[in-house]
Amino acid sequence: MLDRHAIRLLRPALEAAARALARIGMHADHATLIGFGIGLAGALAIGWQHPGAGLALLLASRLFDGLDGALARLGTPTDRGAFLDITLDFLVYASVPLAFALADPAANALAAALLLAAFVGTGSTFLAYAALAARRGQKSVAYPNKGLYYLGGLTEATETLACFTLMCLWPQHFAASAQGFAALCVLTIAARLWAGWRGLSV
Repeated sequence: MLDRHAIRLLRPALEAAARALARIGMHADHATLIGFGIGLAGALAIGWQHPGAGLALLLASRLFDGLDGALARLGTPTDRGAFLDITLDFLVYASVPLAFALADPAANALAAALLLAAFVGTGSTFLAYAALAARRGQKSVAYPNKGLYYLGGLTEATETLACFTLMCLWPQHFAASAQGFAALCVLTIAARLWAGWRGLSV
């Protein structure tokens, strides 16, 4: 829901940083892999009960996630890059609830499981629509620069990162945050199912 606004706000700074990084030889895939590694390090920090450090690493990871797209647009975006970007993003997102479950299984495991199940729903509806939209030649008007057809929703990357921030700042309330965000994910799943029913019916 908020990704379009966040992208518009951050694009000038990301493009300037991407040009500087390109001059020293960094490619989009490098940024994707660096962001993935930093994101997993953030999850490990959370699992070791250092949520503040985990949050800092997650934010750095998402910065590289923005930079990989900006770097790709400086050259020729590739299908490999789009594949790596979305796949590794989903793995980073999934690692965060798992990390909180490991940090305090008794308090967090059930809520983490609910959130991970919701992530499966949002991810599968997103990717299934993207695959079928590509086969039909559909193009996203809202996100024309994405490597895949980007079907938006109530819980996009910006909202997910905001939720992770709350979880890291107040880890004692992880269960409530996870359950609340899982409920919002269910609304996103329902909206995407409806969009698929309508958009792919003819």
